[in-house]
Amino acid sequence: MKKLRAVFFTALAIAFAQQAAAQESQKFAVGLGPEWNMNSGENFAGALALGFDYHLPIEAARLAAGITVAVSYNFDSATVLEPAALFRWYFLGGFFAQADIGVTVIMEDGETTPLFLGGVRAGYRLPLGEMFYVEPYGRFGYPFMFGIGAVAGIRF
Repeated sequence: MKKLRAVFFTALAIAFAQQAAAQESQKFAVGLGPEWNMNSGENFAGALALGFDYHLPIEAARLAAGITVAVSYNFDSATVLEPAALFRWYFLGGFFAQADIGVTVIMEDGETTPLFLGGVRAGYRLPLGEMFYVEPYGRFGYPFMFGIGAVAGIRF
């Protein structure tokens, strides 16, 4: 049993190391995907999320910065636009923690209301070959309650 555990953890470490090396060789990433969130005062919303990030050239740190934009619709009357700056830290291969700061623009019943946006996000970037990836994530913050989504993208 101990040998099996040792083989498993060695294989896991090699996989994480290969993924880390692949992600560091590419500097830019662009992704697009669906999200389900509580970005409406009265109902859940569906959203389309777009993100762009740049791997920062800091030695011994796996950091990225970029922008993200989400457009949500609660299937009734509210549309919400969320442009935000992101700061991301990768750890254990493709796992990441991310901070978002920006603005939420709520458009409902002919009125437009801007609000401060602050949130945190966690997820995993799973590479699909050399250039492509899938990234499931979860987020929470203000003024939205939560969001769960998946982004598919390309690295340059």
